Amino acid sequence: MDVALTNSIVATATNLASAQTSDALNMAVLKKALDVQASSAATMIDAMQQSMPQPALATSGTLGTQVNTFA
Repeated sequence: MDVALTNSIVATATNLASAQTSDALNMAVLKKALDVQASSAATMIDAMQQSMPQPALATSGTLGTQVNTFA
């Protein structure tokens, strides 16, 4: 067997194994970044809901008793 061919096969196998490890690491980092973003978004939404009180519902008349909307 040719030594150059053997070295080429070993180098290819090493590169493939390295690429798989790199891909797995990249996916783990991506998942962590998405988790952090989801947590930050949930915190911001909770803060907005607490700072914006909901208006009271209308109890009489035709305006606001069927559909409650506000701007």
